[in-house]
Amino acid sequence: MYTSDAMLESIKKVEATRPSRVGVLPERMTADEKEALLSQYHPDYKEDGFEVLQVGPNKGDKVPTELAALLQANSRIPGLNVDLNKVDYDVDVLVIGGGGAGSSAAIEAHENGANVMIVTKLRIGDANTMMAEGGIQAADKENDSPAIHYLDALGGGHYANVPELLKKLVTEGPGAVKWLNELGVMFDKAPDGTMITTHGGGTSRKRMHAAKDYSGAEIMRTLRDEVLNRGIPVIDFTAAIELIKDEEGKVAGAVLLNMETHDVMVARAKTVIIATGGAGRLHYQGFPTSNHYGATADGLILGYRAGAKLLYADTLQYHPTGAAFPSQILGALVTEKVRSLGAQVLNKDGIAFVHPLETRDVEAAAIIRECQDRDGGIETGEGLAVWLDTPLIEEIHGEGAIEKGIPAMLRMFSKYGIDIRKEPILVYPTLHYQNGGLQIAADGQTGVENLYVAGEAVGGIHGRNRLMGNSLLDVIVFGRNAGQHASEKAKSVKVGKLTLSHVEQFAEEMKQAGVESSIVSPKLLPNYTHQKDI
Repeated sequence: MYTSDAMLESIKKVEATRPSRVGVLPERMTADEKEALLSQYHPDYKEDGFEVLQVGPNKGDKVPTELAALLQANSRIPGLNVDLNKVDYDVDVLVIGGGGAGSSAAIEAHENGANVMIVTKLRIGDANTMMAEGGIQAADKENDSPAIHYLDALGGGHYANVPELLKKLVTEGPGAVKWLNELGVMFDKAPDGTMITTHGGGTSRKRMHAAKDYSGAEIMRTLRDEVLNRGIPVIDFTAAIELIKDEEGKVAGAVLLNMETHDVMVARAKTVIIATGGAGRLHYQGFPTSNHYGATADGLILGYRAGAKLLYADTLQYHPTGAAFPSQILGALVTEKVRSLGAQVLNKDGIAFVHPLETRDVEAAAIIRECQDRDGGIETGEGLAVWLDTPLIEEIHGEGAIEKGIPAMLRMFSKYGIDIRKEPILVYPTLHYQNGGLQIAADGQTGVENLYVAGEAVGGIHGRNRLMGNSLLDVIVFGRNAGQHASEKAKSVKVGKLTLSHVEQFAEEMKQAGVESSIVSPKLLPNYTHQKDI
């Protein structure tokens, strides 16, 4: 419920300009205008938000300061009673992470006959996949093609996408959606059964497949059911705190920590798949986040300490429309689907200052500029924000369009007395996605043998900016890909003597470089109290 005089007065201006804005949008920016905007206002360009790594495979590269502190921290292993001769779990494929990528990987590994197990520090489904709303891209309509999808994503990624990874993403996209549909995902469909598709920011075709505005939750529901129906073991509330290698330097399992009892266990595996998701709960540069509670970059730390390289770890995605009011939902995702249905981004005077479907980095930078330098923001009590004119959706599509198309958004705001059918909402960029991650080949394997990665922990698929709907697609395409290849590789792997010598070597490298830290990593969970981190 809006109560401040400034907000109420500003809403009157939004309402006054609404009739003249129906069907009228600001012009798209030119490439030069976008680059100038990004370089001045996007958080990725703020030098004081980054630090140069002094140790490890990416020595000399810059990464976010908060991530650098964890990459160059102390292992949790010293002081723990880790007996590598006592193996608690012995499997073909160990999947670390229970979101969309990990579940897809486990399903495919199981399909290929592997003895596969999932370990997850929370519960299966407690992941960013569950929180994704807008949809999943796939070029499966007559006026579209994987080639067009490729060009859209390449441009959106600033031409930095790894070509073979992007090719795999777009060419296997239609098959991924078909696979999900056959598993039971309830996609939006026309009465004749045809998939309903919509635009997303930066897309030249309508290729967004959605399940209203809880697409990720619907996909995760289906994947979780499939994992459980197959009888794939899931070890909940158990975190991987270090990878294990054999004497040949090949990854051969992980040290596990029970999050409730703090018992330490050893999992031996022929291949390991990291599917630990993102890093929003590190709150880079102080931004709020749309991410789930466990998104603390654990997989990057585990992989890096084991010798896997990072790619594009210096680039993050700040979703342009995070909830900015009320404070109880600060940073919560306001899906891009709201804008694809017609809602416009407005300043305090009700003026549309940016096209609503620019790519996410451009849209976010424009909002930051409007608040910082153009006096267009509205004070929320938590900072400045701009309007997202949701009532415009029903001006365009008619009464009932919001309840039908974005019911989760309607419910989220109605809890706080805001009816988005009648009142605009306040938004500001929120830390949303980890564009960078661990470097992989097309088969999902890192430069460290027998270590695979899938999902948001991968770097390179999306270049330096991701388009809407390509994340849900990549967790399926590359989750399945990792599961298939890791399970096939496991058939020929002979695990040698287990060792943690790489952990000792990394500690020695830190010492030689003069890097001192009082921090242990991986972080596992964020700390919002004055108590010591878990």
